[in-house]
Amino acid sequence: MDPRVALLFLLPLCPGLAAAATSCPRNVNITGGTFTLSHGWAPGSLLTYSCPQGSYPSPAARLCKSNGQWWTLGSTPSYGRHAKATCRPVRCPAPVSFENGVYSPRLGAHPVGGNLSFECDSGFTLRGSAVRRCRPNGVWDGETAVCDDRAGHCPNPGISVGAVRMGSRFRFGDKVRYSCSSGLVLTGSAERECRGSGVWSGTEPVCRRPYSYDFPEDVAPALGTSLSHLLGATNPTQRKDENVGRRIQIQRSGHLNLYLLLDASQSVSEEDFRIFKESASFMVDRIFSFEINVSVAVITFASEPKVIIPIPSDMSWDVTEVIDSLENANYKDHENGTGTNIYKALHSVYIMMNNQMARLGMETMAWQEIRHAIILLTDGKSNMGGSPKPAVDNIKDVLNIQQDRNDYLDIYAIGVGGLDVDWRELNELASKKDGEKHAFKLPDAAALRQVFEHMLDVSRLTATICGVGNMSANASDQERAPWHVTIKPRSQETCRGALISDQWVLTAAHCFHQAEDRSLWRVIVGDPSSRWGKEFLIEKEVIHPGFNVSAKKNQGILEFYGDDIALLKLAQRVPMSTHARPICLPCTMEANIALRKSPGSTCRDHEADLLSPQSIPAHFVALNGSKLSVHLKTGTERARCIEVVAQDKKTFPNLMDVGQVVTDQFLCSGMEGDANPCKGESGGAVFRERRFRYFQVGLVSWGLYNPCHGAPDKNVRRKAPRGVPTPRDFHMNLFRLQPWLRQHLEGVLNFLPL
Repeated sequence: MDPRVALLFLLPLCPGLAAAATSCPRNVNITGGTFTLSHGWAPGSLLTYSCPQGSYPSPAARLCKSNGQWWTLGSTPSYGRHAKATCRPVRCPAPVSFENGVYSPRLGAHPVGGNLSFECDSGFTLRGSAVRRCRPNGVWDGETAVCDDRAGHCPNPGISVGAVRMGSRFRFGDKVRYSCSSGLVLTGSAERECRGSGVWSGTEPVCRRPYSYDFPEDVAPALGTSLSHLLGATNPTQRKDENVGRRIQIQRSGHLNLYLLLDASQSVSEEDFRIFKESASFMVDRIFSFEINVSVAVITFASEPKVIIPIPSDMSWDVTEVIDSLENANYKDHENGTGTNIYKALHSVYIMMNNQMARLGMETMAWQEIRHAIILLTDGKSNMGGSPKPAVDNIKDVLNIQQDRNDYLDIYAIGVGGLDVDWRELNELASKKDGEKHAFKLPDAAALRQVFEHMLDVSRLTATICGVGNMSANASDQERAPWHVTIKPRSQETCRGALISDQWVLTAAHCFHQAEDRSLWRVIVGDPSSRWGKEFLIEKEVIHPGFNVSAKKNQGILEFYGDDIALLKLAQRVPMSTHARPICLPCTMEANIALRKSPGSTCRDHEADLLSPQSIPAHFVALNGSKLSVHLKTGTERARCIEVVAQDKKTFPNLMDVGQVVTDQFLCSGMEGDANPCKGESGGAVFRERRFRYFQVGLVSWGLYNPCHGAPDKNVRRKAPRGVPTPRDFHMNLFRLQPWLRQHLEGVLNFLPL
């Protein structure tokens, strides 16, 4: 370790060192940027510079030494104290070479916003991006441009911008090697081999400037794709088809061990450590929502690691215990040893693995079928303990990681912050999986939180797990609500519904009150406007026998919607995908698992959980597929919500008791700030999100106002004009219709006691 950097970690341990000076000079401003101090102007304080997007600080940071002088970290002695800090413009690297084609413009480096264009010679086909743009993080957008004649067993792997490649044969078994031009750092695989499958091993190498970083919107899908592969392989109900990512099929004993390593060294601020913990908690909560067998270890580290939860502990598989432990992890646990020793942190993981192997037996399926994922959150390179790579090698050895077992270990190295984050070390630690990326650098802890909020999608999960929507930033409306279906009688779409299993749809009874031939009716599952939508015939319809819109006409109530519920059995089972998946129905074992409630829970417990406050945030899906928000009113709020029905003299001219129209079967919405459902949205799910899963508590039935009436298209909703009764909407409460649901769905879903 550089002795100058070591001062940062010795000062808090040796108060006498700080006695020589009370503070460092304050003339440390940066031209064009700002700075922050870890401990004010006192010796031991770390000064970190930051610049606007599109520029980077030079130098990145300084340390207040015990002699009252600032030292520029990583500098030479002559540079250390006198360098003027400034924000320099970000540049993207230039190509070193481009095979079988030409590129322009030919510059030594490219400014932010500049374009790079590629063209192929005759006889070669361009693969990748013909035009690439230099982004403010110093990274080119798009994909590496390659001019390929498809003559090899593997496609031409290309040469990424700034890289040099050795090797020009692409037959089975051939290898290519990469290096970067001066001043650039290689991330990805320095060597790749052409495999029998026609794919190159490892990850595409990319040459980057040391100050470059990743945008959260790029990291989330990359990390999410990799983790979704992992979760899909670990899900005991999952069986992949031959075209999907990793093809290993594991037995029901499959298990994931997740190791979370959180940097708590002095150069990480206490606030950033808090965000590390929050981000990890968010990810843990989301991973547990996939209903896979998972155990989580939590380790904080600085000079020494502290194991908060070991894998063998009973707490490791209890999501509540894991999240509580993360929340209670104390930054000050490491105040007496403030260096960054990644080797020891990883070695503690190795010891944990070795002990588990000894306990289970090296040759047993119980040990060999466990998958392992390590997520390292750090703000910089290790500065003590030596290279962490030997610890990674030990981990690979104990897990017997060879080519046929490469999928049993994933190491994600995530550097956060601009201070001395070492791309080389992140890349050395991270896994190199085919077509995946495991090393990332984010500008700050807030960006990390943004990544973890959006990183997991469900595009690889094909099991009938209920209530899972795709939460990734680039998901379509249908992927966000994959249970949502369209019911299409003849040629006109009139109602919506929700998949509650792979063959049953829940909708409103009033969609079927007209006597007509329903043999031509269709249910569209998936996105009706794209190739993801598929039409299904209806094998059987079950209308609640109590539904009769004219039942109370003799009481002066022209329309009555009690028991407005129906079930449709589709003629075929729906293949599960990211566009088609059932929603969770309360009072079932499937929903009980998703809510993470005890096996002895009842339907009443679910109602108390999902409909407990007087104003409950919920959602429904609009005609255009977007998710709109309402608040369901219960208790005294419900009484205030329903009382305005008496104002609708046209429909209810002589109404004396609102309860005759709005029975206890109905949930009420439509008060301040609520969206109002339109005609055509009847039968759709009214649902809540809990623990990253979705639960249907009601279905859209009727309302006092149609905001889409007279609107030019389904994207427009109009506010109610003056003189029209106050908008209110009423939804069938599924907790009040349990006997009927159980009568017809027994054997389809597993119901809890009432």
